[in-house]
Amino acid sequence: MTSKPRDGLTAALGERLTERMAGGEDEAQAVARARDGDPEAFRLLVERHSRDVFRLAFRMTGNEHDAEDVVQEAFLKAYRKLDAFEERAQFGSWLHRIAANCAYDLLRARARRDQGVERREEDESDPMLAVPSGAPGPDRLLVGGEVRRRLKAALARMSALERSAFTLRHLEGMSIAEISRALDLDTSAAKQSVFRAVRKLREALGEHVQWGAAP
Repeated sequence: MTSKPRDGLTAALGERLTERMAGGEDEAQAVARARDGDPEAFRLLVERHSRDVFRLAFRMTGNEHDAEDVVQEAFLKAYRKLDAFEERAQFGSWLHRIAANCAYDLLRARARRDQGVERREEDESDPMLAVPSGAPGPDRLLVGGEVRRRLKAALARMSALERSAFTLRHLEGMSIAEISRALDLDTSAAKQSVFRAVRKLREALGEHVQWGAAP
């Protein structure tokens, strides 16, 4: 898991053996076999969950390169921590918490690296730039461009924690309790991070887009 797969990660992973696990081997059995040292069992788990983990990583980091790094790091950590996995828990939820933490660590490292350096232009495929506009007809493109500009400015003002918490809450649908566990925060800090991110987006986007507050 030291090399970086660039040959259609999102398309290839998760297809070939998902049906086998859905119709045959139970996921809990695959986890148990993987904990006993069966590499084939862990490969089943990787291929079943890679797409979802990549989606989460891409939404948090905003680009494919960093997302691929997060996917590899998350599965490596999951493999090393299999003995700590509680059997009554859902493996997918446990894996997502690990991936979210890996992505958060990467965002913090990226922020430190970018300090004092002119920030590069954000990847145009950043999923947080894909905010829909309600404007009709030809004005939609003009408003869409303005929304994109404002959103990029808002993202630049967000801390790694704010972007992570916002993504997990509003793009991944995690609860505040789940976010606090994923990012090693208390619930108050998780909620405040979501609130601050939402406030920055509202200030930047004005009437164009409305985000709900964290419950």
